[in-house]
Amino acid sequence: MRLRITFSKQGALRYTGHLDLNALLERATRRAGLPLAYTQGFHPQPKINIAAALPLGFSSRAEVMDLWLTAECEVSRLRSDLQAALPTGIQILNAEQVDDRARPLQTQVVSAEYEVTLSESIPNLDEKLAAVMEAKSLPRERRGKNYDLRPLIEQLSPLPPGEGQGMRVFMRLAAREGATGRPEEALAELGIPLESARIERTRLIFQG
Repeated sequence: MRLRITFSKQGALRYTGHLDLNALLERATRRAGLPLAYTQGFHPQPKINIAAALPLGFSSRAEVMDLWLTAECEVSRLRSDLQAALPTGIQILNAEQVDDRARPLQTQVVSAEYEVTLSESIPNLDEKLAAVMEAKSLPRERRGKNYDLRPLIEQLSPLPPGEGQGMRVFMRLAAREGATGRPEEALAELGIPLESARIERTRLIFQG
C-alpha cells in the first residue's frame, strides 16, 4: 500500500534538515505502529519518499511524501495514528492512497511556490520585481558552474502585506530535476539579503 501524505513543517522544525526529517518520519511511523515497508538488500531502508528537499530554515505548508506499507489499512486511521506520533511542528493536511506503480515523487515535481515575508521595507520593490521578470537572462554561478537563473523564475509578484507583517513577495520557481530555482538566489537578484526574509513553501506543482 502506497500512502501519499501532505504536511506542514513549522516552528523549530524549520531547522531540521532533510536527512533528519526522514529519520523523524521513520521513528513516528514506528511509534504509530504502521507496517512500514523496507527495501531489499544488505542495508534495508524505510520506503519513505519526500517530493522535494526543503532548505534549512524554510517553513512549509505544502510538503508531500509517499510511504509504503506492507498491509492495507484504513487511511483515516493511519492519518490519526501517525499524527499522534509526530511532533507539534508537523501537521498532516491530507492523506490518500495512490497507485503503487506511480513514478517517484521527485520525478513528478515541476515547480514550487513560495511566500516571502520581508523584515524591512524595500524601496521600489514592484519595479525590482518587474525588472527581474523582464530580464532576458540572469547569469549566476552555483558550485563553480555558470547558469542562467532567468528560465528558473516562472513568476515574481508582490503580495498584500499580511496583518502585522511587512512586505511580501510571491515566487513560483522551477523545481525539475537538474533545473531548480532557489528563493535565496531570486532574492539576491532583487538585492534582498536572505537574513531579511522569512520564506515559506506554499505549494508543490506536479506533472499532469
